[in-house]
Amino acid sequence: MPANLQSLSLRCAARIAVVALAALGTGAAAQQVAIGTSNPGSIYHSSGTVIAKLLNEKANVKATIQPFASPNVFIPSVNAGEMQLGLANIAELRWALAGEEHFQGRPHKELRAVGVMYPLRSAIFVRKDSPIKSLAELKGKSAVDGFSSQKIILPLLDAMYATVGMTRGDMRAVQVPNVVAGADIFASGKSEMFFFAIGAAKPREADAAVGGIRMLSLPNTPQAAEAIRKHFPPGYLRLENPSPANTGVLEPGYALAYDALVFASAKTPDNIAYQAAKVMHDNAKEMGETFPPFRLFDAKTMAKDLSPLEYHPGAIKFFKEAGIWTGK
Repeated sequence: MPANLQSLSLRCAARIAVVALAALGTGAAAQQVAIGTSNPGSIYHSSGTVIAKLLNEKANVKATIQPFASPNVFIPSVNAGEMQLGLANIAELRWALAGEEHFQGRPHKELRAVGVMYPLRSAIFVRKDSPIKSLAELKGKSAVDGFSSQKIILPLLDAMYATVGMTRGDMRAVQVPNVVAGADIFASGKSEMFFFAIGAAKPREADAAVGGIRMLSLPNTPQAAEAIRKHFPPGYLRLENPSPANTGVLEPGYALAYDALVFASAKTPDNIAYQAAKVMHDNAKEMGETFPPFRLFDAKTMAKDLSPLEYHPGAIKFFKEAGIWTGK
């Protein structure tokens, strides 16, 4: 081969190698990501589906949903690096991190936050035509309880009942494993109430099944706020108003709210946490149009302090680029 052609060939080969290396460095081949969520019908499953879609379409990340009964089932898998991402609430993640409550003696030290999604708004619902008009009137009635595979619900119920001076023992317990099963039990007529997140898919299903549901408001008093803090420290009272997205909220009333977030582990690759934070931040409008609870997502506060839970380094990198990081 003539010297000039040989030189040109070598230069072309070098350029091809550089392009190939650049492609590998930017993840030309889609990365595989599993996202832990609760069962279909739950607010986490619907939210995870939205985030997975964004990762697939906008971040060259092949994300798939892995549904479980509740976060307390899959949090250990994310902590161990068996799944890369998950959806849960701040209280449960703090308990898991410290090895407290239903993670007693089993601290999950690898857990890291990726970004706050929205406030979870929890409520107790009855039939629209039920004679039960207030939370206190549930006393002596049949009520879903147990939640053997979704243990976060019991302290939430304790907090709600405490706002009117009651305990779970004041009702006739109907044992269920999780909130989805509880809504089904309610729809079948075996319980006079059920507990669920406002805005999730399952309350809409229950609403259609029984001819309408109605939220029972929590009292908005200093005593009620203190009762919530005692039984569920991250919780707070939040005013909810009727809207097409708030099935069962027929008039202004108060729910128990606390933060839901996307989380990872220290073993999750930095790029995955980075891309998850980025697609949420950059697509707030699309997320809200796809699933109404995301209308409460605030890109400016998605990196709020969640101490003692730390943020993943990949998420922090994006937050700094976006100018919303206020941590150390």
